[in-house]
Amino acid sequence: MLKKILSPQTCAKCRVCCVFDRSDIWEIPVISDELKSKLSGKAEFVERDGVCTFAMPFKDGEELVSCPMLTGSGCALGDDKPFDCKVWPFRVMRLDKSTVGITVSPVCEHISSLPLSTLCEFLQEGLAEEMFDKARLCPEIIKPYQEGYPILRIKNM
Repeated sequence: MLKKILSPQTCAKCRVCCVFDRSDIWEIPVISDELKSKLSGKAEFVERDGVCTFAMPFKDGEELVSCPMLTGSGCALGDDKPFDCKVWPFRVMRLDKSTVGITVSPVCEHISSLPLSTLCEFLQEGLAEEMFDKARLCPEIIKPYQEGYPILRIKNM
């Protein structure tokens, strides 16, 4: 989805989106019922804030935990990635009761190095509407707004 502005090679070298610390629990991707059934027996899941996510058990003393689908060659899910993963570092975030925004994570060094105007233009090519449509159909993908995430598009829902 993001190949026009983020190459698979750049992503494969970084993997920051596939590693979580204890403060990143809100970022763990939402798992659809369909994907959960495909992965039955291959991953553990947990209900968190009313949605299904991968279980990310932190061991004593561990500061970081990797997604269970992360392998040495990248994501084991390929094109079956959760929507959250397909569009990361973009996020649909709740700005207030009736308004959501598409934001971008400042953690992705490559995307953060691009001008905001480039990101806004990229979103206008169709990704923004796809993200808003998905949020309308699956409101569980809407994350709470996080300070420091630039807001690129806004929509009343």
